[in-house]
Amino acid sequence: MGQLMTSTAHSKKCAVELFPATDFTIETLTETYNRTRIDYIVPMPMNVARLRAYIHNYDVELEASVVATIEREIVGLGMLGVRDDQAWITRLGVSPNKRRNNAGQAMMEYLIQQAKERGAQKIILEVIKNNWPAFYLFKKLGFHVTRELLVLRRPPLKAKLKKKPYTIKFLDATTVGDLLEERQSRPSWLDEPSSLRKAGNLEGLKIRLVDGSHGWVAYQHTLYQLARIVLQPETGDKKAVARALLHALHTRHLLHDTKLENLPALDPYWKVFEEFGYLISFTRIEMYLGLS
Repeated sequence: MGQLMTSTAHSKKCAVELFPATDFTIETLTETYNRTRIDYIVPMPMNVARLRAYIHNYDVELEASVVATIEREIVGLGMLGVRDDQAWITRLGVSPNKRRNNAGQAMMEYLIQQAKERGAQKIILEVIKNNWPAFYLFKKLGFHVTRELLVLRRPPLKAKLKKKPYTIKFLDATTVGDLLEERQSRPSWLDEPSSLRKAGNLEGLKIRLVDGSHGWVAYQHTLYQLARIVLQPETGDKKAVARALLHALHTRHLLHDTKLENLPALDPYWKVFEEFGYLISFTRIEMYLGLS
């Protein structure tokens, strides 16, 4: 096991030692992640399979990710994703009883350095709204707020549409992948085209209203859930198109629970989602650090 860094804030705090995540098994990383988030506002527990998928889908580099220890006890984890000139800090957490020993800041400083060494020009991260200790740490390190992102859920409900009938065309994964490159909205790291393609099980549909207005929706279809929804009205009355798209989606998948992550709070179709029964589970704050 190769030691990377030792950080001691002052004499009353224990030394924090940092190691590359590749020094540990995926089972240990999973257990560490769950333990560090046990008291979070939104814990979001992982199992080994889910963490493997997370690492794959979001281009996490374990060589650049970090595990923190204090007196040989594993106390923290932070991960770094890298795509071209962008980096993404994620899964950062410290065990509740070890949070005042500067482990969080030590890991963040290390991850920022790793991003620089990989040629990143900027770093993005997300913090759950009202997680003030993490938010102020990121501000201290130079991150700026860019926007709020909503995490939405929708239980299985019958979709209602009062007017404007439409025709529908179902799309395969290849076509959906091509459309995602043309989307007009700005994605977060979680729903960039690369993330969506790697996550798999992509489907989509196009609709056309009687007046010629049209648009498309892409989504991930698993056995019990719809997720990763990208809504793209293209012409005409775009809110009417958005309503028709959601009606078509939820009529086709009537019994599916739905999860939509990282819809911008200022998205022009948020109220349309709300009309169709989507509810806010929690809110994330996206933050940005320029490195050039």
